[in-house]
This record gives sequence, C-alpha cells and structure tokens, in this order.
Amino acid sequence: MTINMNNSITEPGAQCTTDSPVQKAAQLRMMIFDVDGVLTDGRLHFSVEGELMKSFHVHDGLGIQLLQKMGIATAIISARQTPIVIRRAADLGITHVYQGNHDKRITFRQLLNDTGIRAEQCGFMGDDIVDLPLFGKVGFAVSVPNAHPDASSRAHYITEKAGGMGAVREICDFILRAQGKYEAALAPYLA
Repeated sequence: MTINMNNSITEPGAQCTTDSPVQKAAQLRMMIFDVDGVLTDGRLHFSVEGELMKSFHVHDGLGIQLLQKMGIATAIISARQTPIVIRRAADLGITHVYQGNHDKRITFRQLLNDTGIRAEQCGFMGDDIVDLPLFGKVGFAVSVPNAHPDASSRAHYITEKAGGMGAVREICDFILRAQGKYEAALAPYLA
C-alpha cells in the first residue's frame, strides 16, 4: 500500500484521486512509455563483448499495437540510448522514439510539438525519479509495483504486474476499457 501526495491510499491496480484513473485514461490520445523498468524488468545484461541486451514481454508488444489500432498514439521517452530500443519500437510500429536525454521534459515538449497533442491528453508510464517531471505534466501517470517509492506515490495508477512482466499490456487493456474500445480491439481475434 502507498500513500500518495494527496494523502489517498493506493493499492496495486488502483489509486484514489479527484478524477478516477478510468476518467483520466478515457481522455488519452497518446500513451508514452519509459523503457528500463517498464518495457523491461530494469536489469541490464551485457555480453562478453560489452553489448547491451534487454528482454521485452510479447504481451506488452501486442498491447501497444492494440492501442495503435484503436487510434491511440504511442511513444517512447528513455534517458538511456540504445539501438535495441529502436529495433523494438520498429517491430511495434512506434514512430515517436526519443532517447538519450536525461531531462525528459525537453523530449516531452518536442513530442507535443511533433504531434500537436496536448499534455493532459497524454499518459506516461515510468518507474523512477527521473520520470517524476513527466508525472507532473501528463493527464495520466502510471507506475509499476516495483517502481521507486517516490514514483509510485505520485502515480495516478499502479499496475499489478511488474515492469517487463506484462505491466504495459495491463495498462493498455485498462486504457482500451476506459475508452470503450476493448471489445472492438478483441473483435478481429474472435471472428
């Protein structure tokens, strides 16, 4: 259990705020994801040659693609720069990928300029204190249960699943349900 900055109590999977997480998710036109600790479990693996390797969950990838098919734009903002992220983003059709800037506010402003979407129409999923500047700017801030406590305490929603273990898919499904698009997203798989 977490007590957030407005003294409401948070359990994994939900958080009490003035506007409910469902109301916040219903307003989104874009969902932005951090990489390390969100799309991955946060661990960094290096080969003997020093090559960085990361593991991504396939459920998360399909969740991102479902958001896109239902008209919700997706983006990545990551402080770390690695070609693996470019490759994964290309596999998923994510065209807005910003890496290598530790001040995520700068890349967020650039993303808003590039897309014409307003800050309050964006959601952001992060897991550490470097994500806090965006938590305060977006309409829907999401963290994972294994996030740094200062990130979790400022999130509008905390997933039940951990980063890299299906948390992204969980929030994608949540957004689609909040917008009444979940059944339409499933329809092609049920035909």
